[in-house]
Amino acid sequence: MSLRFTRTLPLLVAGLLSMAGLHATEAQHVRASGAWIRVLPGDLPAGAYVTLENTGDQAASLRSAHSASYASAMLHQSSSEGGVSRMSMVDDLAIPAHGKVELSPGGYHLMLMKATSPVKIGDKIKVTLTFGDGSTLDTDFVARPANASGLSD
Repeated sequence: MSLRFTRTLPLLVAGLLSMAGLHATEAQHVRASGAWIRVLPGDLPAGAYVTLENTGDQAASLRSAHSASYASAMLHQSSSEGGVSRMSMVDDLAIPAHGKVELSPGGYHLMLMKATSPVKIGDKIKVTLTFGDGSTLDTDFVARPANASGLSD
């Protein structure tokens, strides 16, 4: 190896690393607030709700979620058409640049299936949200009763 190459290689690596640091991940621009879970009796699935605010200049995309407290988590959307309520799986949810989306009862939400142990009202459940670029955001969701409808309950 030439002397010139051994001197420039560390500078090249440092430059690449600093450039990589300039590009923030989607999760670094997303703020989660008001996160809560509607706990239902027995082994029924729980709905999880949260407001996601994107402070970045680029849109972000929520792709999936998981929690050690549940066997699986899926992104769903509830809708009503002709008096018939439906729920469908969603592959991703766009969060516009400088905008926000709400996962709320009757709309987008996370379905948490098969609790690994009983979840009690007041418990904090960690849910990891995964975005389109693979970055993650750990969020604490507060367990609320089945009749809860939002933050004020």
